[in-house]
Amino acid sequence: MGIIKSYKLDDLKAVEGIGPKIEVLLNDDGINTWRELASTSVEHLNSIISKAGARFQLADPTTWPKQAEYAADGEWDALEEYQDFLDGGRSPT
Repeated sequence: MGIIKSYKLDDLKAVEGIGPKIEVLLNDDGINTWRELASTSVEHLNSIISKAGARFQLADPTTWPKQAEYAADGEWDALEEYQDFLDGGRSPT
C-alpha cells in the first residue's frame, strides 16, 4: 500500500508532473481547479508549456487531465493507483 498524500482542495500539485512553477503557469492561464484541468485539452496544455520557454519543455502534460479528473471526483485510490503506474507523470507505454 502506498503512502496516502493529503492535498488542499484544487491543489494542482496533486497531479504528478505539476510543481509550483507549472501550477503558476496554469493559474495564469485561468486553470485553477482540478475540474478545469480535467477539461483542458492536452494540446492546450502543451501550448501553455511551449509558451513558457525552454526550461519547461521536459514537462509532459499528457496524463494531467486524467489525474485531475480522479482528484476532482474524489477518487483518491484510483489516482494513487494511476500515479503508481506512471513513470514521473508519464505513461510508461
